Amino acid sequence: MTTDDSVQVSVLGLGAMGTALAGALLESGYATTVWNRSAGKADGLVARGAVAAGTAGGAVRSSRVVVVCLLDHESVHEVLDPLTGELAGRTVINVTTTSPAQSRELAAWAERAGVAYLDGGVMATPSMIGRPGASILYSGSADVFHECGPLLDVWGTSSYFGEDAGLASLYDLALLAGMYVMFAGFMHGAAMVAPAGVTAGEFATRAAPWLAAMTSTFDVLAEVVDGGDYTVDGQQSLKFSSLDDILAASSDQGISTEVVAMVQRLIHRQIDAGHGEEGFARIIESIRQPG
Repeated sequence: MTTDDSVQVSVLGLGAMGTALAGALLESGYATTVWNRSAGKADGLVARGAVAAGTAGGAVRSSRVVVVCLLDHESVHEVLDPLTGELAGRTVINVTTTSPAQSRELAAWAERAGVAYLDGGVMATPSMIGRPGASILYSGSADVFHECGPLLDVWGTSSYFGEDAGLASLYDLALLAGMYVMFAGFMHGAAMVAPAGVTAGEFATRAAPWLAAMTSTFDVLAEVVDGGDYTVDGQQSLKFSSLDDILAASSDQGISTEVVAMVQRLIHRQIDAGHGEEGFARIIESIRQPG
């Protein structure tokens, strides 16, 4: 149970993530009111002790803390703009996925409305909420982060990045960028071996430990990038990082080369600029300065 089960919390938006967040609050003893635009999604939570509000306004009026987990930035405004007067003096914790600029805009909107605002980026799937491995990144009001700490920790490990409301979103999307490119690489590999009769499941048993082992090099790459010296000994040079063999083998297997070709282009832009003897980490300069 939470140390303060008298805190009233309302959750707006009951998609898979919103439902998971509300469910974790209920499991921790929080008095939880829920609202969703379409009827019926609250039934399972009501059976577990939640109170369903007929309107978003009703949900807001019932709680001091309002958790917002909607589709996008536009939907947040669609739901909250008509309730500006009723939100004044309350706390909004917005975990809707938004861009850094959109998060900052919402924080400015909240400040004008007299609303304490905390923005969050959820680094978890719905099934992970409230379990080991889940983490949520926050930025915005420091007061909200500290005052609502026990509530936030119900969902996962909480990390605070400062008053700039856009920083949590920036970290969130940057981490997701790494994830999606990694997933695309895995899918490319699975497609390569498929014509040889290898299933994606069989390939995954090899790919998972290999990719996990390779993440141990992140710290080394980061040290090089932060130091700005791509000539440090021990790095594989760009001229020896050609992906030509991978591209040729992919073509021979009859699959698209666009995933690997993207990395090859980053490499060759630096080689063409005269940096072929420098380390692979230098491709970050191709990313920093779009061609």
